[in-house]
This record gives sequence, structure tokens and C-alpha cells, in this order.
Amino acid sequence: MSSAVAVPDHPWLLPGVLARPADPTRRSARRTMRDWLVDVLCFVLALGWTVVATVDAASPEPQFATRLPYGWMIPADAALGVLFAVLLWFRRRWPVALAVASLPLTVFSMASAVSSLIIYFTVVVHRRTAVAMVVTVAGLLTNLAFSHLRPDPNLSYWATTAWGVVFSLTVLAWGMFVRARRQLIVSLRERADRAEAEQQLRVAQARQVERTRIAREMHDVLAHRISLLSLHAGALEFRPDAPPEEVARAAGVIRGSAHAALQDLRAVIGVLRAEPAGAAAVPERPQPTLADVPALVDESRAAGVRVELRDRVDTPDAVPATVGRSAYRIVQEGLTNARKHAPGALVTVELAGGRGDGLTVEIRNRRPVREATDPEIPGTGTGLVGIAERVHLAGGRLTHGRDSSGDFRLAAWLPWPA
Repeated sequence: MSSAVAVPDHPWLLPGVLARPADPTRRSARRTMRDWLVDVLCFVLALGWTVVATVDAASPEPQFATRLPYGWMIPADAALGVLFAVLLWFRRRWPVALAVASLPLTVFSMASAVSSLIIYFTVVVHRRTAVAMVVTVAGLLTNLAFSHLRPDPNLSYWATTAWGVVFSLTVLAWGMFVRARRQLIVSLRERADRAEAEQQLRVAQARQVERTRIAREMHDVLAHRISLLSLHAGALEFRPDAPPEEVARAAGVIRGSAHAALQDLRAVIGVLRAEPAGAAAVPERPQPTLADVPALVDESRAAGVRVELRDRVDTPDAVPATVGRSAYRIVQEGLTNARKHAPGALVTVELAGGRGDGLTVEIRNRRPVREATDPEIPGTGTGLVGIAERVHLAGGRLTHGRDSSGDFRLAAWLPWPA
């Protein structure tokens, strides 16, 4: 499953930090059409205010602030206002640096007032709250100095200072709201990405679990069939002088086991090739149950293995299907291992249990009574691992190994609810 980044319908209406995923190699996001429009508007406002403030300062009776003491300071103030209006194009990349550079100007400059407010707003939006608070305190101190050096002709000192505080706190509140909203959007986007990644992880884990289950089924089924094939083929190889009746019987068993193995393999491949939702359902082969254990034992007997079955299960028809299938696979694995590692030994299969007591499955075989005359049947070495996992998932217990008498014992207990 491939992950796709959600693209908004109109990304040009969003800020650059929200329109596309953030690039850690860039100090600022690429401007969108909205950012360009906002920057143009800020530049026009700052430049327009510079013109208005300069014309007012050059008039005989200024309305915004008292006249500057020296005539050359008026064009100098205008030049600073134009300079900081141009620097507004770079405020997204260096907001704090521009704010620090503009703070001394706010002591006496009226032409750069709008530019300073816009830079201050950018600091609040794009930088941490602690940085914004430091800039705010510094701006309030310079506001006190400005109200003293260039008081308003129509307002008192404290009234002018109060209006400066109101403007600063209004910009601070607005900037913090914009920053909080953007952080919320970014957090929701990250949460959605994380949820999608977790969903993909769950899908991958489910696939892995399903593949493990299929591999376990293939081992449990094919190992049993192929071990029968190997056993009969080995008998034919080492006894070429056997009577025709025995050769024919062995060949029939080989053909039947091969046919059954092909059917089981076809069923597993059908599961692997099954289409996802929407495809026509392919009927599955009936799964083995506890009632199929006698037929499994008869197959091993037909292959020449001495097997004794002791069935002491109360009401075997009432055994749950999953419990019966697990018991069948345990017996199958035990008989396969006995054929591989203890040829000629007597194998005892014992089934016991009832409702509420659980189902006990035990396969026991003595040490081999004779040495094997055919090569050892190869195996994957994971049969008991798969059986242990199956029993664990069913909530049961499994033990295997040599006991005090030297017999190899494979025993499992499976829960059987009352």
C-alpha cells in the first residue's frame, strides 16, 4: 500500500507552511500565491504609511507626532521607512533579526511604524512564544521612549502610551491566534499521517501473520504427505525384488499420497492467489477435525508404521472445530517426526479429555528398534515450532522431548470450554 500526501483543492489559498509538507533543508517555506498577495499588500501599506508620515512630518503643524528637531531628519526617517518596507519581503526568513534592527527606530521614527508592527506580527506567528514575549517587552519600553520624545499634539503622554500598548497587545493576540491555528492544523496533519502509517503497519503485520499461518499449514500438510512418499519410494528402492503385489500396493500409496499432496498444494496456492474483496469466493476444502485422526493413523499404518490409537475422548462430536483441527495437526506432526527419526518404532497416539477438562493429545514412540536402511527424510526443522505456536495461540500447553524412560514424548493440552 503506497502512501499519498493529501493535496488541498486550492493550495494557493493557504500559507506556504500549510500548503505542502515542510522541507527541513529550507529555513522558510516557499511562498504560495496567497503569500505573494499578502507580501504585496504589506509592502504597499508600509510604503503608503511612509509617504503619509513623511508628508505629515514636513507640514507646519504635524498631526501624528511633534515635528523633528532637525530638518534633515525628515528625509532620513522617510529613507528608513522605505528601507524597512523593502525588508518586509525578507521578514519570513529573518523575523527576529529584522525585529531587533527595527527596535531602535521605534524610539523616534514614525515612517517605519507600520513596517515595525508587521515585523512584530511575523515574529509572533513564526517564532516561539518566549521570543515573542521578549520582543513585546522591548517594544513596550521603546513605546514609552517614543511617547516622550515625540508626543502626540492632541493627546497626553499617558494616553499616547496607552494607545501604543493597545496596538502592541492587539497584534500579539492576533499573531498568537494565527500561530495556534497553524499549529493545530499541522498537528492534525501529523496525526493523520501517523494514523495512515500505523494502518499500513497493521496491514503489513496482518499479511505477515497470514503468511506465517499459510506456511504452517503447508508444513503440517505437505510434510506428512511427502514423508509417506519418501518412505514408500525408499522401500521400492531398497527392495527391488519385492513381490509384484507389494510393489503395486506401494505404488498405489505413492500415487494417492502424491494426488493428496497436489490437492493440498493447490488449495494453499488458491488462498495465495485469491482476489481481495469483490472477487468471487472460491470454496475452501473442508478442514480436518478430530474425527479425521483415525484416517490419518490408517495412512501411517498403510505406510508400514506401527501405530496404536487410544481414543478416550468424551463426546468427540462436541469438540470445537478449532480444537479438533489443532489436535489433528499435532498428531500429524508427531507421526511425521516418528517416521523420520524413529523408523520401526511403535508409536502410541492417545487422545483424552472432555468438556471443561480440556483435550489432551500425546504421541509417544520408543527408541528406533532398527537402523534406517533408507536415507534420512529431509525436513525444515520448524515443525515443532509451528505446533508450539499453534498451541500457544489456542491458549494451551505443549511439551516435547525425551522422558525418564527414554521415549520421545510430544504432549499438548488444549482448552475445551465446558
